[in-house]
Amino acid sequence: LPMAFQDLNARRHIGLQQLSSLALAGRTLLGPMKSCKFIVDESTNQSRLICSAVRLIESLDLTSAAGQLLNETIQAQNKEFKTGMSTLLFLVGAWSNAVLECLQQNIPVSAIVAVMSEGLNSCCEKVQCLQISIHDASEELCSSSVRLNAFKSNTCRIGCDGLLNPQIFLDFQKDISAPEVVPINSSSLQDNDCNFNRCLVSPLADFGSIASLVKPAGDKSTSVISGSGVIASSCNKKKLSHSRYFNSLGKSHFPNQQGNFQGYLSGKSADPCECYSLGHLAMALSHGNQTSVKLLQSIFAYQQERAECSGSSQFNIAEIVTCCLLGLPESYSCVSPGFVALVSPEQATVVKYFKDKLVRILLMDGDLTEQYRHLGFNSPCNVRTILEHPNIQEGRVRDLWLSSALDTLKSFDVNLVLVKGSVCKNLMEGCIANSILVIGSVTRDVLCAFEEVTGAQPVTYLTQLNTACVGTGAQVELWKACDGRAMDLGELVPVRIKVQGIPLITAVLTTTVTSKMQLTEDRFWSLVYRLHHALNDGKVFLGGGAVELLCLSHSQMLAEQPLQPANKNAVKEFHNPWLATSATEYKSVVLQALASGWKQYLSVVMCNTAKAASELEAYTSIDHHLKRAAGSGSPSAYILKEFRTGDLLSGGSGPFADHREGLKVYDNVMAKTEAWWRALDLVLLVLQTDAEIITGLKRNQLLNSHGSSEFMFL
Repeated sequence: LPMAFQDLNARRHIGLQQLSSLALAGRTLLGPMKSCKFIVDESTNQSRLICSAVRLIESLDLTSAAGQLLNETIQAQNKEFKTGMSTLLFLVGAWSNAVLECLQQNIPVSAIVAVMSEGLNSCCEKVQCLQISIHDASEELCSSSVRLNAFKSNTCRIGCDGLLNPQIFLDFQKDISAPEVVPINSSSLQDNDCNFNRCLVSPLADFGSIASLVKPAGDKSTSVISGSGVIASSCNKKKLSHSRYFNSLGKSHFPNQQGNFQGYLSGKSADPCECYSLGHLAMALSHGNQTSVKLLQSIFAYQQERAECSGSSQFNIAEIVTCCLLGLPESYSCVSPGFVALVSPEQATVVKYFKDKLVRILLMDGDLTEQYRHLGFNSPCNVRTILEHPNIQEGRVRDLWLSSALDTLKSFDVNLVLVKGSVCKNLMEGCIANSILVIGSVTRDVLCAFEEVTGAQPVTYLTQLNTACVGTGAQVELWKACDGRAMDLGELVPVRIKVQGIPLITAVLTTTVTSKMQLTEDRFWSLVYRLHHALNDGKVFLGGGAVELLCLSHSQMLAEQPLQPANKNAVKEFHNPWLATSATEYKSVVLQALASGWKQYLSVVMCNTAKAASELEAYTSIDHHLKRAAGSGSPSAYILKEFRTGDLLSGGSGPFADHREGLKVYDNVMAKTEAWWRALDLVLLVLQTDAEIITGLKRNQLLNSHGSSEFMFL
């Protein structure tokens, strides 16, 4: 009977093969120098440019179960971290192929699952030595060769506001002229976007210091890096929640975040040159995305300026929104205090009516339609509605609701309505006729920001509206580019809503290429979240392939080391006692398969970044470093040394490095390790599912050919 299952591992594992095929499409998306892809919609013949695994998977026709699982895994990574999806996609393909090779050698599924899981767990523990704290990373960046070439003066002076002294400017590249850093004034920023964006300097200029984000011991001032928007401030007012339908929105929260991150320095540094620059850290995490770094620099400068009055310092992604403008050159991209949104030309005429006027604002926490009901709404029991002429009666009901909604808005003299959901088209037209501006699809964070500064209280239905719910002090105007011209781009017109003291700041992203708009926005948010997660983690990984190289070295070391029960040191590398006795004959092969994934990862990134002309050349370079790392006696110390000297992998600053010589590169800790685990968990899940399906088929065959008694024996 055991012979009947001898060909189990030789059967085709369709799920793993599907994962491998899907992942193959994302090879060019790996690394900092990605090769973009055009995705064509066959139904509309429209194309768009993509450069991320998320957009790639969204564009593919995923009809298989394995494809659906891959999509859900990537979407989960994107929802939580906004980075690491390309790494996840590639490792899914690499490890799927590795597992298939193990199956061809008749290695049991249980051994593959156990050894690969324990192997990755051991790698995660090993690479902890390549983690570096935010404080140390920023200090190293400031003391590196980049800083020596960056500042005109050898003295690095920081003003009391945490920004660079106006005399300091960056001269990083000869072809980039660095404008003088001007002092920032909140009121001037509110009034003139152009003055605000003049603060943009070259990407590596300091636009804030890490020292201002973490407080020294004994300092009682508040230092907050918030992902949830919960800011400790004496200016914040406590608001009551009357019910779940009529309530104050409060501050929203981001899923899977640990709340506020607070770090403490051991004490103030006596060296004035130790400027722990957030600008340097952002550039090190940007992987070459200079445009987004400049925008992020200006955003942080604004948040720092606002935080001065309360003695707190913050980097709050809940206060950042984006507005995508199609039709303007990319050089027009800038940041604008307040909320910038796109409206129709008809709505723009209403905006002109509000020029130089303060408007009354209403916030709607839901859809502004007749059919909308809040989540959890239950229809009355034992009630039946009988209509003689359903079409006529339903039309009258809609007309009555429309008339009532307009009367309600006019009776409370509402000029501006921000709606979280969708807006009834007929109501929109009626509001335009009555000089009321309605903007739909507004995020919860935007509603929270306007609630805080205008005093408006969000309502779910217009029937709940009263005088206390209407806010005041908002101004609406047509958004103007830095050349002073109001933008009228045809179908949509950008408008800006501002209120004195509003924490919101909008990154206005522009491009003349329709297919590039989504790509531009994705790159911006990717950098924002990388910096956010780095500050929340309080540490970063060494980049440039250092972490993956150590994982490869460690996996090969474990594979070459015999795992004997008497060898306690070897057994300590694994946590499952079963492996120390039953998996000895499979351990080496499976760990080599795990290591092959790391090696493929490094080689593809090197080829994508032109660090190697071919995979053969990349493998040769990787093997050279592995040999030297093993010969050094301490692979981690060797990799750390090579990283700091910029010689890691092919004599550059690594496959993840920017094209500029000497620029350090860092990666997020949690996002990277979570991508590893999600990739392996998905592969092993599909492996075990395929095995169960194959086993079930084989059992049915045995039942038909050998009888029920033999099946019972199985």
